[in-house]
Amino acid sequence: MSTLAFTVCFAVWTIFSIIGIQIKKDLGLTDTQFGLLVGTPILTGSLIRLILGIWADQYGGRVVYVGVMVAAAMATWLLTFAYDYPTFLLAALGVGIAGGSFAVGISYVSRWYGPGRQGTALGIFGAGNVGAAVTKFVAPFVMVAYGWKSVAEIWSGALLVMALLFWFTTRDDPALAARRKSGAKPEPISAMLEPLRNIQVWRFALYYFFVFGGFVALALWLPRYLIGVYGLDITTAGMIGAAYSVPASLFRIYGGVLSDRFGARRVMYWTFGVSVAACFVMSYPPTQYVVKGITGPISFTLEMGLIPFTAVAFVLGFFMSLGKAAVYKHIPVYYPKHVGAVGGVVGLVGGLGGFVLPIAFGALNDLTGIWTSCFMLMFLVAAVSLVWMHVSIRAMERHAAGEALGGLPELPEMQEIHRPEHVGKLSGKTLDDWRPEDKVFWEQTGRRIARRNLAISIPALLLSFAVWMVWSVVVAKLPAVGFQYTTDQLFWLAALPGVSGATLRIFYSFTVPIFGGRLWTTLATWSLMIPAVGVGYAVQNPATPYWIFLVLALLCGFGGGNFASSMSNISFFFPKAEKGNALALNAGLGNLGVSVVQFIVPVVITTGVFGWLGGDAQIARDASGTTRLWLQNAGFIWAPFIAASAFAAWFGMNDIASAKASFAEQSVIFQRRHNWIMCWLYTGTFGSFIGYSAGFPLLAKTQFPEINALQYAFLGPLVGAISRSLTGWVADRWGGGRVTFWVFVVMALGALGVVHFLGEKNFAGFFAMFLLLFFASGVGNASTFQMIPAIMRKDMDRLMPGVSADTRRMQSDKESAAIIGFTSAIAAYGAFFIPKSFGSSIALTGGASLALYGFLAFYLSCILITWFFYTRRGGLLFDIERGCAAVSVPSARPAR
Repeated sequence: MSTLAFTVCFAVWTIFSIIGIQIKKDLGLTDTQFGLLVGTPILTGSLIRLILGIWADQYGGRVVYVGVMVAAAMATWLLTFAYDYPTFLLAALGVGIAGGSFAVGISYVSRWYGPGRQGTALGIFGAGNVGAAVTKFVAPFVMVAYGWKSVAEIWSGALLVMALLFWFTTRDDPALAARRKSGAKPEPISAMLEPLRNIQVWRFALYYFFVFGGFVALALWLPRYLIGVYGLDITTAGMIGAAYSVPASLFRIYGGVLSDRFGARRVMYWTFGVSVAACFVMSYPPTQYVVKGITGPISFTLEMGLIPFTAVAFVLGFFMSLGKAAVYKHIPVYYPKHVGAVGGVVGLVGGLGGFVLPIAFGALNDLTGIWTSCFMLMFLVAAVSLVWMHVSIRAMERHAAGEALGGLPELPEMQEIHRPEHVGKLSGKTLDDWRPEDKVFWEQTGRRIARRNLAISIPALLLSFAVWMVWSVVVAKLPAVGFQYTTDQLFWLAALPGVSGATLRIFYSFTVPIFGGRLWTTLATWSLMIPAVGVGYAVQNPATPYWIFLVLALLCGFGGGNFASSMSNISFFFPKAEKGNALALNAGLGNLGVSVVQFIVPVVITTGVFGWLGGDAQIARDASGTTRLWLQNAGFIWAPFIAASAFAAWFGMNDIASAKASFAEQSVIFQRRHNWIMCWLYTGTFGSFIGYSAGFPLLAKTQFPEINALQYAFLGPLVGAISRSLTGWVADRWGGGRVTFWVFVVMALGALGVVHFLGEKNFAGFFAMFLLLFFASGVGNASTFQMIPAIMRKDMDRLMPGVSADTRRMQSDKESAAIIGFTSAIAAYGAFFIPKSFGSSIALTGGASLALYGFLAFYLSCILITWFFYTRRGGLLFDIERGCAAVSVPSARPAR
């Protein structure tokens, strides 16, 4: 009965996949609007899964299940009264209640079976996904015959009948009955949510985002895709869409059986391996090739026909169905008392995939003009899931058998000659004994090693910033060489590296303790080669599609992500007295990459640096006349330096054994309130620095078109980078909190100054105020990072009073490193929001003043927060900065 009820609920939940096509025609919607419409019910059904799962655990699945069906039936019937796009979206939110039934059913069904049969039972229940196929089979015929409103009315009635049938044919689950008999009260919501602290739950959620969210998204999107690509009518497209949905639903039962028999891990490997291959094949767009053969051109076309596409979709749906069962096999085994809560959050994230992905599919269509772009995104999600799963499993195996693995030879061919005396001899880059706070050790050994790692880290980070910010210069030259992009499109290219860089920083924040600073710095530096070379090739042809530039802009985020891991790594090497200065040097001279790119690129694009290897020059036309440009040099110029820096990192850097920590150990920072406070403050300093660096060249060009702003643009980041690298000692001496407070005062005045001189159309004053902002942000970058270790050392005394001082120091170092990385991740979104704010402000008001007033309000909030939490009498850093500042001077001087 649960499976039958879920089938009906799922049929209602996906109703817009069919009736939405007619509504799209009636209202004249774009692909993006259509994606939002079909995804809105998925949003509601996803978001309510967590609370519905908790209620099912607390009050019993039977009563909650019936309540969900009745509410969804009413909302579906009210859908027929919608009359324009906003009211359809509102009605779609109500229809989505039907999707919440999954979390209720998982909790209810799992109570009836033991661990050895739960995989099969939940697989059978999950086969209710076939409701999507029911809608695709039946709804087109009903809609053609009677209209889309009849579909909504019939589906509403079927759901109400199912609610009554379910109520009279089922009973409460055994766990609820036993609890009522004993008089025990249900667990509170706080206890239900406790398992959600485990990273494992969120990894399962990502898997389900693909196997279920991807299934729902394709179930909704395929009819539209088939009509657009193959020219099918709605009835045929619905039938083929059902051919995908049926195996993706019914074979979930088989996935449960396989998970019980062979284990969920093996099934997940099968799922992601095949899905990566299938999505890659389906993502390949129809392409015409012309090969220069010996006797002349050889041309051929690669294109997937309807029959092969349907076959591959069937295979993809089959393995997705296995994966859906495998994910949920784990939950009742490991979380038997919290199936509703854990299953609810996993289902929530999976359902969000069904909401986000259709919107993303439509947006990708509008942006790229390529139908197969939806499968490109699916390929990316599947690949990330596979890699994360494999890395997690390998980490678990290494933890369980670390000593045995450490005793193995470097290569299997060395097994016969490997002896005990050879163990560890080839990998002597790990520092097993590292005591920077021990003055004797530091003077004799530590300082030399730390400075060598810092010296290698700085140029690697400089290159990272250069690649990250290369678009800030390139976008200003694209129109001159023939690229016909709007101002808003150019601002998007300048802003997107900020989005991806900031997002990657969230993950990069935790990588050094997991993989080691040496390995990660090497890999992260090599990754810069992809966007650098890609930009070099893309800008040579004005026919290059805009979507390729969007992808390259996102890939430039590799450079932005590297900052988090680099700062985390260097923080482990230096003692407390020199940490602020070391981080300031690493970050400040690394930030210099922004200035370097804005100084070097305008120079190198004017000459054929690489000769015939670099390609032909382009003819650039602007107000000053016609010139020759090698715009590709903006990317190619970094390639040899990236290679040299990566080799230097591998052969010259070290790992620190005591710095090793899993993600779970580091994730404690999310419980530290000072982590979130420092995210806000560092966004005010570094977010401003990187955002102004990305947006200033284009802002100056649009507001002062008569001035060649590119020749001055590098000065701002240069001032900010130098001020950061040379003022770390100021925070070490006077205290990071006090310095940060006055930094925000200066930045608030600077923002007001920019507004004033923009109104006066005075470029000199405008530029001077921006230099002031860059200078202040650089000082603040150093001072905020100096605050973090000081805050955590003070906080550890409160949090861990019963442990030794060394243990508190090691824990504060680990948490400080993670917080430094994470705050840099959040702050890096400034590279997106500031350029985008300028663009939006110009579009709305014709000027940038609206955005600048918003920045002023933000700086005022930073002043208040810094004072209240840290610098006022009674603040966390008040005693440290006033009572101990003088003590830190002598030990800080050698690091200057």
